[in-house]
Amino acid sequence: MDPWIAILLPLALIMMRVTAFLAVCPVFSAQSVPMVIRAGLAVLLTGFFAIVSPTPAVAPATHWLTAVTLLCQEAAVGLALGLACRLVYMAVQQGGEIAAQQMGMTDSDVIDPVSGTGAYPIATLVEMIFALLFLSAGGHRILLAVVASSFRALPVAAVPDPARLADGIVSAGSMMLLLALKLAAPMLAGFLIVAVMLCILARVLPEMNILMTSFPLRVAMGLFLAGAMVPSMEWFMAEMARWMQQSLIT
Repeated sequence: MDPWIAILLPLALIMMRVTAFLAVCPVFSAQSVPMVIRAGLAVLLTGFFAIVSPTPAVAPATHWLTAVTLLCQEAAVGLALGLACRLVYMAVQQGGEIAAQQMGMTDSDVIDPVSGTGAYPIATLVEMIFALLFLSAGGHRILLAVVASSFRALPVAAVPDPARLADGIVSAGSMMLLLALKLAAPMLAGFLIVAVMLCILARVLPEMNILMTSFPLRVAMGLFLAGAMVPSMEWFMAEMARWMQQSLIT
């Protein structure tokens, strides 16, 4: 049994980190991706990283309790890396939700095919467009580079630093809020101008129903600004790649 443990346990540790990362990372963790595809991708990446990564030093006489602890440890590392990437990626969804709220479309919830939860149509549209741009620009290679660099920075079976993992997740959360505000800033400025104009119009024509009149104006302004926001996704993708390069890959 000992020789089998020496062979299978390192592979199991690598697979645990890769599987945990794929379970929460953007794009690959979408519910629209079949489970068979996810499982096959996890096995394929495990074989690849087992070849190119340093062989973990695991004693053949490892106790089963130690093996379970190592598996949980690798799962925590993979989840932390995937969650950090997902938080930054969710800035697009947050920016789209800010736009939908400004347009007054908060009551028109639909099911988001990526997260499987309720979302606004504008947020879903922006997120799907960004997902296509993300994959076409090679964003999946950035995610794989994050996993590959984790094997160098934190070898398999090594004790992780919880403070470092927590700091990475908190940094990703703050970056998500910052990028979401930057992405939705033109739309917020546009709706602020519309609100000021409507306030002036309400004072000039008090008999007009400003609430009902503003609905088509807000929707038209929101669609126009949402279309103008699409070209800025290239900048957002560059910012996202730069943050991952500095915080997760190097």
